[in-house]
Amino acid sequence: MIGKCKAIAHGSTALDYIFREGKLGYRLAFHNLCSREPKTIYEEMKVVSDYNSRCRNKFLRIEIGIAPQDEKRLPVSELMGIAHLFAKRMGLDNHQWVAVTHKDTDNRHIHIIANRISLYGEVYDTTFVSNRAAKVAEEISREKNLTIAKEVKAERRHQKTKTNPTREQTKHQVQNVCYALLDKYKGTGITGHSMFLYELNKNGIIIERMKNKQGNVYGLKFSYGEHTFKASEVGRVFGYRSLQKNFEASQKVKTNAPAQEIHNSAEHTDAKNSGYQLVPPSRSYSPQPTKDSLQISQIVREVADTAISTADDLMEGLGGMITPAAHSEDYTEAAWQRKLRYQANRKRKRGRGI
Repeated sequence: MIGKCKAIAHGSTALDYIFREGKLGYRLAFHNLCSREPKTIYEEMKVVSDYNSRCRNKFLRIEIGIAPQDEKRLPVSELMGIAHLFAKRMGLDNHQWVAVTHKDTDNRHIHIIANRISLYGEVYDTTFVSNRAAKVAEEISREKNLTIAKEVKAERRHQKTKTNPTREQTKHQVQNVCYALLDKYKGTGITGHSMFLYELNKNGIIIERMKNKQGNVYGLKFSYGEHTFKASEVGRVFGYRSLQKNFEASQKVKTNAPAQEIHNSAEHTDAKNSGYQLVPPSRSYSPQPTKDSLQISQIVREVADTAISTADDLMEGLGGMITPAAHSEDYTEAAWQRKLRYQANRKRKRGRGI
């Protein structure tokens, strides 16, 4: 037996669902309720739940699953007892709840819809309520000697899956064909890749790309007849990215070529970069200087040198005219500072290329 519990807000919809014709099996229990129909049950629960205006999810939905091997020895009276015991262990004595069984699936199960607001206006605590329901279901199962869901899951986890002999035989056939064609076209570039896919299709093997919700390819799928295999089942070398690498020219094994020494680094570099690439490596572009641009830059350089040399001669002449004998010491100092500033400006202009 297994138990689940969840707080919900749509109590009216949940009640309509469990009482729906075609699904409803047996009406097991009506606790703290006078009504027997879903509409009036909801109105009766709403009178109590309106006492608390802050709670949003005012109802509880509980599902109790019965194991198929336990159905035959559980009559309706026993199911009623399980529903009452489960609600009591969950602490719903002061709450309104209704329990029914459903017959729309192969496994019989019990549905309980409970008012989360008690008759005293208290809100039912739903902290870890799902774990609490699972624990209560396990306790009742042990008391009544029923199948425990946890033990069934553990037993299934340790059981080995039965292999289909026909599928295993087909997988070996696919592996033999794929490995033979891969050895044949390995390292032959994009042409070999195309021939690999063509011959696979010719042998009845189809490769499909597996994509996620974003449209990105994350793997390959091999189909042969009515059987489908993941790339990892066929072989590790047939993954989406590893399969492409096998067709690069650098992966080709040279068996007949004699051993040769590489005499210079240029030849070594060419041999290293001769592999098959879907996208060629990017190349940087640097324009070559033209004849006109060289002439223009030469004229500009000559004009700048002429202007600088003229200014130097002028300053040297002024410096010779300004002497301490003709002028006062203050005027001589001012001229010297002016010359220093001029030289500093000239250096700064040369740095900017003026």
